[in-house]
Amino acid sequence: MSDHVILLSIPGLRQRDLAAMPRLSALTSGGDCTELAPTFPAVTCCVQANLTTGMPPSEHGVVANGFFWRETGEVEMWTSPASCIGRPQLWDLMKRHDPALTSAAWFPLHTKECGADYICLPAPIHNPDGTESMWCYTRPDGFYAELLEELGPFPLQHFWGPLANIKGTTWIVDSAIRAGVRWQPNLLYIYLPHLDYAAQKLGPDSAEATAAVAELDEQIGRLADGIHTAYGDAEPLWLVAGEYAITPVDHVSYPNRALAAAGLVQLQDTPAGRVIDYANSPAWALVDHQFSHVFVRERDAATIRKAAEVLRELPGIAEVVVPAEAPQYDLNHPRSGDLVAISEPSSWQAYYWWEDDADAPTFARTVDIHRKPGYDPAEMHFDPATRGISLDATLVRGSHGAPALDPSQRTVLLSSQRGVFVERETADIDVADIVLRQFGI
Repeated sequence: MSDHVILLSIPGLRQRDLAAMPRLSALTSGGDCTELAPTFPAVTCCVQANLTTGMPPSEHGVVANGFFWRETGEVEMWTSPASCIGRPQLWDLMKRHDPALTSAAWFPLHTKECGADYICLPAPIHNPDGTESMWCYTRPDGFYAELLEELGPFPLQHFWGPLANIKGTTWIVDSAIRAGVRWQPNLLYIYLPHLDYAAQKLGPDSAEATAAVAELDEQIGRLADGIHTAYGDAEPLWLVAGEYAITPVDHVSYPNRALAAAGLVQLQDTPAGRVIDYANSPAWALVDHQFSHVFVRERDAATIRKAAEVLRELPGIAEVVVPAEAPQYDLNHPRSGDLVAISEPSSWQAYYWWEDDADAPTFARTVDIHRKPGYDPAEMHFDPATRGISLDATLVRGSHGAPALDPSQRTVLLSSQRGVFVERETADIDVADIVLRQFGI
């Protein structure tokens, strides 16, 4: 067992990528290596909650990257606090076991106000004019001011959108090293997002995605050097978890268009244009990569059947399930939709409800992850003709989220020491137990 654990959460990391990652390979060459299977839905917030609670979405309640709050008729994407996670996380369990154990959560989502001693993550500021700006929420409060002075502001434009590149991950690495030097937490959980970008934008096997692997490896090497300096003789155990694998896609489905054509989506006029009236639509879909939660007004049984029929006929949809009747997917939770539509591995789902791009709301052509009713990977594609985000969803070449039924949809789990876990297929919900065992829990 080790007194200190560095847990890296890396979306898109595959075992075959290690051949092009000499620094990561050297870091973990003396340890264990096994296949990691993400629990459905295989998307960021769900998998990170799985990793940190050891529970599936039916238990912790993070059923997607965003939620529809039926009580208020509002959609909340990417900004929900840690209180939305309905089970204790690693930092909570560590404190219960021994109040002297410390932890740091570096950029995993749904961590604001969580029980970690030290936190750093991007957080939106909602301005009076309706726009948003960004800063970094840190615990302690003054730490971001120190990071600003040393590193400059967090480069949000390089964390997501058409300019997303290694600079966002570089800032995360630099700031995490400083946290290690300052506090030497017993657990340092770091999210390194870089492999997400090119693999979704241009495909997981594109030249750009291959280059991203090498870029990330360089940053992992810098992180390893910095952590070695920070911890000195107290050499930490490194655990590296690929959150999910990104697979090639050549098709996109539009659930809200299909539901609108069936008369189930109702629109309302707003300053941004005509948008979905979530509270009053008979049925609409909150899409998220390769699945969507479909919410039916008052959970009307006839409407549920009609929506299911519509979506089952939609090309690219593999199955449509009722969460309570699909225990294999562990999504039976009050926050889940009345239906869940799941894509084929080679397809994904876009949130668009309009047929003519002239009818798109103004935020559709912007990087606006909070106002869209679903995840929008087209935000990585810039359209020179409109000087905005492209509305051609077919440009997206990689996706994830569907059940990991094929080896190509699984990732890798690595350790820097031998005997930390058994080298057999492991689920993401097993990682929390591996971490806690290091602290005698």
